[in-house]
Amino acid sequence: MNEDKQLDILVITVHPDDAELGCGGTLAKQVAMGRKVGVVDLTRGELGTRGTPEIRKAEAENAAAILGLSVRENLGMRDGFFQNDEPHKLQVIHAIRKYRPEIIITNALHDRHPDHGRAGDLVNDAVFLAGLRKIETSEDGSSQAPHRPRLMLQLIQDNYIKPDIVVDISDYWEQKIEAIKAYRSQFFNESYQADEPETYISKPDFLEYIESRAREYGKYIGAKHGEGFTCRRLLGVDDLFVLK
Repeated sequence: MNEDKQLDILVITVHPDDAELGCGGTLAKQVAMGRKVGVVDLTRGELGTRGTPEIRKAEAENAAAILGLSVRENLGMRDGFFQNDEPHKLQVIHAIRKYRPEIIITNALHDRHPDHGRAGDLVNDAVFLAGLRKIETSEDGSSQAPHRPRLMLQLIQDNYIKPDIVVDISDYWEQKIEAIKAYRSQFFNESYQADEPETYISKPDFLEYIESRAREYGKYIGAKHGEGFTCRRLLGVDDLFVLK
């Protein structure tokens, strides 16, 4: 994966596997359309009950290959204890300016896991600040130019949130599931043998829940599977006939 190329879409989410669960189908679809897509994980997910940071790193790399990502990076923030403060904002600003995406996708605004909403706020603030030229950051000894993406969307994760937009991922559902299952330590996998407790997401019915949500969102747009997103601003289109 080449980390020097500008991206069309950058997902900045807090835990490895958040992107796959929340928007894996959308990412696969955009890659198939020829767009450059990347994921930056804020933490290594080291507080997770199952697996280790090393295992999750390898799983994230496998999932990235399945989705065809151009970039997979981890900022190494402290899982569970990162803050929406200046040092963490600067890390995210650096990533935004490094990859200069048109669209950013981040965590849900509020969710069962407290890291999700906090990460969403952190990234939202950093997106605005990344466009201010008086905030200085550098890459390889050179100053980074300001950059503000034109659109930012939030995932819908565990908690139900009414989406502002739904993407038809029917043709990419199996690829999304394959990417999720790349996280063998986290989700149900009969071949994963480890002396670790079962968790909410490692139970077999968790993936059934993920599909139920996708089918529900898909139903509203006349598709088999859909992924929903929210936006903090009003969305607009220039052609009514692109809407389903």
